[in-house]
Amino acid sequence: MRLVRFEAQGTVSYGIYIGDIVHPIAGDPFGELVTTGEPVPTADIRLVAPVAPSKVVAVGLNYRDHAAELGLGIPDEPILFIKASNTVVGPGASVVYPRQSERVDYEGELAVVIGEETRSVPAEKALSKVLGYTASLDMTARDLQAKDGQWTRAKNFDTFCPLGPWVVTDISPDDLAIELRLNGELRQSSRTSQMIFTVSELISFTSSVMTLYPGDVIMTGTPSGVGEVKPGDSLDAYIEGIGTLSTRIVEAGEVAS
Repeated sequence: MRLVRFEAQGTVSYGIYIGDIVHPIAGDPFGELVTTGEPVPTADIRLVAPVAPSKVVAVGLNYRDHAAELGLGIPDEPILFIKASNTVVGPGASVVYPRQSERVDYEGELAVVIGEETRSVPAEKALSKVLGYTASLDMTARDLQAKDGQWTRAKNFDTFCPLGPWVVTDISPDDLAIELRLNGELRQSSRTSQMIFTVSELISFTSSVMTLYPGDVIMTGTPSGVGEVKPGDSLDAYIEGIGTLSTRIVEAGEVAS
């Protein structure tokens, strides 16, 4: 099932996306799904970020091929950082290139959407806490990351966390193809089986540190092939079983869609 969050006539709602129709649901998708009102043609709506997380927890250096690419060892534990809610935008929305930076990089990632409040869950039970999965982009002002020596500024500019296009509820995260294209050229290509820490392990570890709430997102790391973008570039992040999340890079001050 594909769950979406959409805007129609100035109102944002959740729905179930089937074919070219969205079936609105009452409330949010974190409890019983009850459809309500008339189905809406997709031509009459705008998809926004599929959830509105209280926080996005991201994981650094979680693919073996990426670690090898950088010449780094395998971490003993997941490396966590936070992307604030202001970074989140939906499918088709633009990423704004910040004036403070001269080097912005893309990182295509599988994202996990938490379905219920979760604290200190064992890894063997962790997937039961998941609503579903979506595609994501971890945009990074790489020069500021190096300058600051920590990651808060570099990772948290407005629009630096595109999510979407929807949440898929009925796939396994263990061995999915993950690709990213820059201006149509393939730059990242791997599988989630290359992860150092599995999705179950990431949920368990993260929830041992902080309580996860319905709608929170865990970004599971990026494979090899990370690179630079410039204003005017387009990015397409594809994950098998989910689909493609697309965005474009715009100058600061340009109207972002």
